[in-house]
Amino acid sequence: MNIALVVLNWNGRDLLEKFLPTLVKNSPEANIYLVDNASMDTSVAYVEKFFPEINIIQHATNEGFANGYNLALSQIDADIYALINSDVEVTPNWLQPIIQFYKDHENACIVQPKILDFKFRSYFEYAGAAGGFLDKYGYAYCRGRVFETIEADKNQYKSAPIFWASGACLFIKAKDYKELGGLDGDFFAHYEEIDLCWRAQNQQKPVNYIAESTVYHVGGGTLKKQSPFKTYLNFRNSLFTLVKNLPKEKLFPILFTRMVLDGVAGIRFIFFGQFDHLFSILKAHFSFYKNLSLFLGKRKGTPIKKYYNKNSIVFTHFLSIKK
Repeated sequence: MNIALVVLNWNGRDLLEKFLPTLVKNSPEANIYLVDNASMDTSVAYVEKFFPEINIIQHATNEGFANGYNLALSQIDADIYALINSDVEVTPNWLQPIIQFYKDHENACIVQPKILDFKFRSYFEYAGAAGGFLDKYGYAYCRGRVFETIEADKNQYKSAPIFWASGACLFIKAKDYKELGGLDGDFFAHYEEIDLCWRAQNQQKPVNYIAESTVYHVGGGTLKKQSPFKTYLNFRNSLFTLVKNLPKEKLFPILFTRMVLDGVAGIRFIFFGQFDHLFSILKAHFSFYKNLSLFLGKRKGTPIKKYYNKNSIVFTHFLSIKK
């Protein structure tokens, strides 16, 4: 089984210095690739000097997360791709449970390890925790993390099917990646892994969480957690994902409700004085309207009816006494 660990980098030499050594040390079963998105720092020179065994793919311009990976993976010959953020620390023997899972499950498609917080190491990390799900209105949450509420890891979440896997550390069979058309380059960054997993689910390609494999994620290593640009991408790309993947009969009712709920989120930003994030939501909606026909044209096949396992995490999380 040929596994390619593919690290996307943009001006991240500090992160590479911190996390590449453990990736190399703890991943003898795999080939490692650095994909550089036209960095202006000395990232590439650093890897060339200290890690000559790492394969380097350089892009002439910053292609973002989605196209950055798509262009690179088209050049990599492997059975399984692992998309790994540059701010992820892997642990000893982290690959073995994942390799064994693929060996034991012939139809396995996408896999995610347990993702814990690099700084608060007994807690799950925001981006992926113990695997992702959606509510009825397309809001993403994880086992171990709902909005800003994050749980301590007490081994309460076992290996199980999930709806989406985090792009911070995502494994996928190469043949499935190609059949699904890869990540959607029109997203640029954020939410594209949820779209990819939803498309996989629509084609009965399973997504799984492997509790026996653990990594630690810094989070916001390349785009800060409170960045208004990140708010813009998350709100916009979430709507794009709904347009591409919702069942036809639910498309416009769900979108209408989402617009209302996004408005409530905007009011919350006003309450906390975060006006730049409010403007990010408005900008996201304008971009959504502008590109609606483009994303309607991306709808393919027959979407699954049951894409969610909670009606609304907004109401259950913010309006209930017990979170």
